[in-house]
Amino acid sequence: MITDTSGESVAGGGAARPGPQVPAADQTLRILAFLGRQRGPVAARTIADQLGIPRSSVYHLLGAMSAHGFVVHLADTRRWGLGTAAFELSGGFARQQPLTRLGRPLVAALADATGENAHLAVMSGRDVVYIVEERAPRRPALVTEVGVRLPAHLTATGRAMLAALPREQVRALYPDATAFADRTGRGPRRPSELRELLRTVRTEGHASEDGEVTLGFRSVAAVVHDHAGWPVASVAVTWDDTGADGPSLVRAVTAAATELGRRLR
Repeated sequence: MITDTSGESVAGGGAARPGPQVPAADQTLRILAFLGRQRGPVAARTIADQLGIPRSSVYHLLGAMSAHGFVVHLADTRRWGLGTAAFELSGGFARQQPLTRLGRPLVAALADATGENAHLAVMSGRDVVYIVEERAPRRPALVTEVGVRLPAHLTATGRAMLAALPREQVRALYPDATAFADRTGRGPRRPSELRELLRTVRTEGHASEDGEVTLGFRSVAAVVHDHAGWPVASVAVTWDDTGADGPSLVRAVTAAATELGRRLR
């Protein structure tokens, strides 16, 4: 016999029986799915009540998932949210299927329309991963090749997505100054600076960066929302510091991101 986390016995190798004898794996997946549907972290008591799982089992499973990075505990509010490992899974799906397939023609059209390099990125922990890259003719080479990872807080693509995440989730990803990587000496270096930057992104409706990734280059980005309103990706253009028309680039990027979200839905 195998004992699950609620103290109930489950026949080894057999199918799960109805009622309270639900395998721990099933409870774990239900908790992850529940957290994925929430707009922000929730209390363990709420998870237990909503899913009908004993509270002791919920704490035990959350502890195990936290050790593997699938959930994070926000001690100050006593709430639980999805961790970086869960974002890795969602990013993996996005890279394998709909975002890449639907995003590639839109990013190509964006590069053609603006005459600048354009790209599509997804979150992966505290990084962004570039999944589509389109080079405009006679434009400088960039570091954002497909598959390249860059610190999300330094990139326009990452800032666009971070600004659309629940604030508690951002706090879990960037708990202190040790979470902030540096490339050029520019950009936020502590949580308070990141909060202020993301507040500006929300107000303006788009994200930007100027030399934080590579000196002499600038980017603007807009977030892509899925059917549930979750930030699944962002679209951006990058150009060298040659006086490009920033407002027109913002409009083009925002339109492309909106259209990709519509196609995803």
